Amino acid sequence: MAKGTTHSATKAEALKGRKWWLVDANEKTVGRLATRIASVLKGKHKPSYTPSMDTGDFVVVVNAGKVRFTGKKESDKTFFSHTMHPGGAKHTAMNKLRERHPEDIVLNAVRRMLPRNALGRQMMTKLKVYAGDKHPHAAQKPEQLPLAQ
Repeated sequence: MAKGTTHSATKAEALKGRKWWLVDANEKTVGRLATRIASVLKGKHKPSYTPSMDTGDFVVVVNAGKVRFTGKKESDKTFFSHTMHPGGAKHTAMNKLRERHPEDIVLNAVRRMLPRNALGRQMMTKLKVYAGDKHPHAAQKPEQLPLAQ
């Protein structure tokens, strides 16, 4: 390849080099964890990164119910949703979300760091989040993802 040129990955190249990564979210800060996961889902850690293609890897997150927040986010932060009917606004507190669906904390954080289009939805299908320490992806032999501390 000539100096100064760029290479866009083909669909075959993007699918060929996919790996599985395992992340233990126990006592990790949500935002820092989500940025690293979003980067891997996009494929930014690879030299073949192409912004218009899904060149990323699969990520399995365990212990998602044990992530931590800084400051008073655990008690003050709320998630907004709407039923699309008049007066249908719903605000869910973080501690309620942790009780009912602890894996949604990580899912929401990562989803909001990915593109808001079909490509971002395709990237989200490669994220597998589990509240406990068990996961059904042992056959894929996921490697431990290095996280900055």
